[in-house]
Amino acid sequence: MVENGRLTRRAMAFVLAGGRGSRLYELTDRRVKPAVYFGGKTRIIDFALSNAVNSGIRKIAIATQYKAHSLIRHCQRGWNFFRPERNEFLDILPASQRVSEEHWYRGTADAVTQNIDIVDSYDVDYIIILAGDHIYKMDYEIMLRQHVQSRADVTIGCLTVPRADASSFGVMAVDETGRITSFLEKPADPPAMPDDPAHSLASMGIYVFNWAFLRELLLEDAADAESSHDFGNDLIPDIVAKGKAMAHRFDTSCVRDEGAPAYWKDVGTIDAFWQANIALTDFIPDLNLWDREWPIWTNALSVPPAKFIHDEKDRRGVAISSMVSGGCIVSGTEIRNSLLFTEVHTNSYAVLDHAVVLPYVTVHRSARLRKVVIDGGVVIPEGLVVGEDPLEDAKWFRVSPRGVTLITQTMLDKRAASL
Repeated sequence: MVENGRLTRRAMAFVLAGGRGSRLYELTDRRVKPAVYFGGKTRIIDFALSNAVNSGIRKIAIATQYKAHSLIRHCQRGWNFFRPERNEFLDILPASQRVSEEHWYRGTADAVTQNIDIVDSYDVDYIIILAGDHIYKMDYEIMLRQHVQSRADVTIGCLTVPRADASSFGVMAVDETGRITSFLEKPADPPAMPDDPAHSLASMGIYVFNWAFLRELLLEDAADAESSHDFGNDLIPDIVAKGKAMAHRFDTSCVRDEGAPAYWKDVGTIDAFWQANIALTDFIPDLNLWDREWPIWTNALSVPPAKFIHDEKDRRGVAISSMVSGGCIVSGTEIRNSLLFTEVHTNSYAVLDHAVVLPYVTVHRSARLRKVVIDGGVVIPEGLVVGEDPLEDAKWFRVSPRGVTLITQTMLDKRAASL
């Protein structure tokens, strides 16, 4: 039986935030994927952290590895409101060879293993393993209650996806009770859900364990020289085969507006990143960032409101079906279906159409930019045209399979040097 009160008070969240995200190419040259900006003012990791806080979890650890400086700085500045005197903690755990001088984090499970003593110090009953690189809103309390009620060894968060799309995921075969009977990594013929032959259950990379159970399992795995020390490759298949693994359907714990679809995005490619950001400019976006009941916390910079100036023909500061963040100055620029992050400055006669512009970008006069992602801090030169000639764009910039052009300062510098 589940005791009265929120189980999340007796749980901790362990966020895995060490992966580079190589499919984002130059966007992760300077930062790890969870530190990539998203949605105008937040970063990707803010969603997992906000879900934890909004669910009632006040003990959080973040394991970092690849190019973690911007992520660590963001967490120190934006997530520094935890109060130790209230038994609240947010610890950042960089790979630091704490167990062996020969190894950094060797896998997702090893990242927890190397910090067993820190988790022990939290004195928790349950641990929720989270990926720090997905966009979604979820109440972990609901998943945790299912885990306790079912007496599972592990409960795995699962997306409902069309069978035709499931081959790119780790897929769960389940029985009528939701018990996982097999775990298949990117199967050619994904198993269907028992109650819906057109859909499959795909792993979200979210796992709930009793800490005592997981602790013992991690120590056994650490001693196995044949293991890759990874949850998805090693621990989860072993539990499915020998123990009790239960599927938790994201539909039941997704936080969303009434009638809205269950929203979960992996923005791990340039196309997916651009599309998810641009979709926020829709009249009613699937992801509600305006929900005061489930806010997405972040490092809220102290900047002035956005400003729009000039009102002349072809030189009018205007934004249509767009999101413009604080500190932006739109000076005589036409902006359509675009998202501007903090302190973007644009100049006269420029046009931005379906543009995702990361913080601190300057767009000089007469630039025309369509269907682009512009990295933070970039200075767009006067008269630059991107998005009208794919072959010309591909000479200097990265053009995605769906025609989205990524622009970084390094690319612009190389272009300038060759002209």
